[in-house]
Amino acid sequence: MKDLLGMMSKVKEMQARMEQMQAELESIEVDGASGGGMVTVRLTAKGALKAIRIDPSLLNPDEAEILEDLIVAAHTEARAKGERLIQEKTQALTAGLPIPPGMKLF
Repeated sequence: MKDLLGMMSKVKEMQARMEQMQAELESIEVDGASGGGMVTVRLTAKGALKAIRIDPSLLNPDEAEILEDLIVAAHTEARAKGERLIQEKTQALTAGLPIPPGMKLF
């Protein structure tokens, strides 16, 4: 019974830390770039798009498809950075807890 109470206490503590981490991830921003930095995007670690910067030399109507591809590539890079950050923070938060492999908390 004592072990169960201890485990419940740890679960409540982890829940509070998870809520704090969720709020923190909303304020952390990551950048992604493509085309040698000609297109950059900024996302929150949770994936909300905050900004796009496009080098003016890419604003040629005849090259719209290239620009679209560069935006997607920059977004993909920034999203991957955010996901890695979430994974690192989650691992640090749940260290020592018996969580099944492959279980995602976010």
